[in-house]
Formats: sequence, structure tokens, C-alpha cells
Amino acid sequence: MSASTQTQPTRTRQWLLVNKPTGLPVLSGADQTFKLQTTSLPLPLEQNQLLLKLVYLSNDPGQRGRISPHINPDRIYLPPVQLDTPMPSSGLAEVLDSTSSQPGFRKGDLVLAPVGWSEYVVLNVSACQPAPELPGGLSRTHHLGALGWPGLTAYYGIKEIGETKSSEVVVVSGAAGATGGMAVQVAKKIVGAKLVVGIAGGEEKCRYVEQKLGADKCVDYKKEGWKKDLAEATSAARGGNEKGFVDVYFDNVGGQMLDYMLSRMAMHGRVVACGAISQYNSSEGTRLKNYFEVVSMRIQIRGMFGFDYTHKMAEVMGIFKQAIQQGKLNVSGEIEQVVEAKFEEVPKVWMMLFEGANTGKLVTKII
Repeated sequence: MSASTQTQPTRTRQWLLVNKPTGLPVLSGADQTFKLQTTSLPLPLEQNQLLLKLVYLSNDPGQRGRISPHINPDRIYLPPVQLDTPMPSSGLAEVLDSTSSQPGFRKGDLVLAPVGWSEYVVLNVSACQPAPELPGGLSRTHHLGALGWPGLTAYYGIKEIGETKSSEVVVVSGAAGATGGMAVQVAKKIVGAKLVVGIAGGEEKCRYVEQKLGADKCVDYKKEGWKKDLAEATSAARGGNEKGFVDVYFDNVGGQMLDYMLSRMAMHGRVVACGAISQYNSSEGTRLKNYFEVVSMRIQIRGMFGFDYTHKMAEVMGIFKQAIQQGKLNVSGEIEQVVEAKFEEVPKVWMMLFEGANTGKLVTKII
């Protein structure tokens, strides 16, 4: 990508958090959650700093938890977003100016950075990573998805937290999402699990999980009788045993789905607690009616967060790239959804996460 030939900006537009929502974020009116403002950039650059222009923005469900008014700052994996500060997010940005001599951080380079919902931003080089071209002509947007934090999270969730074996039955909720989709592929194509069943919303998403990601079966939770469908799908790996219990459950949904899955776990089953998107826009928790299943079936539930494995990023990406070359992983435009939008529309695109409107990793391309 070539550096911009336009006059370098001295001001930037930003989306600030101005009201912490108790339910779905509000995009207009007196109680709107976000506000667009223009502010000056901290120029001139100091040593080892970059002036960046946002090109691609990552949309992540976890951002919702950080803006809840009910979050205890001592009980969240990243600090809550303060009022009247820019919404945080990672993204791919073009280097417009640089005071660094390091390769990968020069004018015209593309970097992975914590840009937030800001059109332009000044950051220290230490906060950024080069985003080099990917093999096989893959879009560099995969640095935000399959070859980024979602992929890393899926790999360690399945391999280390879930301790998944090739002889086991795996179920993944949110299977059409960025992390869930990679969890399906890791379980089936890298670990070689005996049976991998996805849970997703709608027939189209279920076809995607089966045909593009390689799940043995995907169950549509929006369909009446989906619990019976799930039991039938998992029983296939048990020689037709109608019990069809599950060894590893990779959970991205939480709430009532997690509660139901506790009743479907095999003895010594493992639950990988990765997310709880069903609860992000609710001020009330979900009572687990099946909690005693944890005791009676000796179930292990273990939470995880991808940032815990930052030091393993290069190793895992090497494994993924080798698997791509061997044709084991589908890392293409099919497993991400890039939405072109003006900067004014950033919150609107982000809200697609909570409407079930996206398939795969949701990325905003700023136009």
C-alpha cells in the first residue's frame, strides 16, 4: 500500500463512549451510546512514533462487556472503557508518517495496531505490529481474524483448555462466528476429532459451517426441536447410542445454551468458556438450572482469553500457515465478512454482531 500523497492530517474524528448501555447500545437520540467528535492529533511526532490512518477495523463482541455500567473493573479481562473516551479496537492502519527506522513501520506500510474508533491516531511503535502480506494472495484482513486473535483463541481453546483428543466428540456454539468458526476447523482439521458439531443461527449459517468449515453437522438453534437434533447428531459418534454425550464444548454463547449443554456433557467432559454473547446486552445473569451436572458428571469448566497466549502467536500462526499450504484450513474470503462503510457508520457496522447479521469475522473497511 502506498503512502498517502495528501497533506498530513492534524485533526481526527473519533467515536466516544458517552452513555453506558444496560441493554442494546443506542445509536441515536438523547441516550445515544456513542458520540462523534473531532479533536487535534498530538503532533509533531516524538521518537519512535507513528501517524496512522485507519483502513480496516476489527469488530469484536467482547467490546460490549467493556462498556457495561454493571462491570466490576476488578472482574474483567481488560479495563472498562471510560466515558468521553474513544471506543477501543484493533485494526489495520496505513503509516502516514514515522520517526522509526525499524522495517515494517515506514511510510506506506500497513500495521496491526490498537487504533480504536479513530480515523487517525498517533501511537508508539511498541504498541504496533507489522502486518505483512500473507502467502497465497490472502487478504491482510485475516491478520484481524483467522490469523489473529480469533485464530489464536480457537487453537488454544481446543488444544490446551479443552485438551481435545482425536477420539472425542466436540460441540462449538457460535460456530459461524470468527472464533467459533476457527474452533470448528482446529477441532476437525488439525486435531482430527471424531465428530465436530457446530451450533449456529439459521439454515444459511449452518450450511456455511458444514460446507466451508468442515463440521460433520451444524444444528440450527433457531429451529424448533434443535436440542433433539443436537442429541441425534452427537449420538452418531457413539455407535447410534441415543445419549450422544459430548466430550468438549467450546462455548461462545453462555446463558441458556450453556445451561442446556451442561446436561449433554459426558463424564469428565470439558467446557471451554470463551464467550457469552447471549448475555452481553443484558443486565441480568442466567440461572444455571443444570449446575449440579458439573458435580455429578465431574465436568471441568475453564475460562480463557486469547491475550493469555500472546507469547504463542508466532508459533500458532506458523502452524496455521503450514495447514493452509497443506489444504487443511479454509482461510479465504469465505470466512470473513468485510463491510465497506464511511467512518460515520462505524457503530452501525459493529452492531451487526448482536443482530446475527454477520458470518465469520466482521471487518469494517473505511471508505
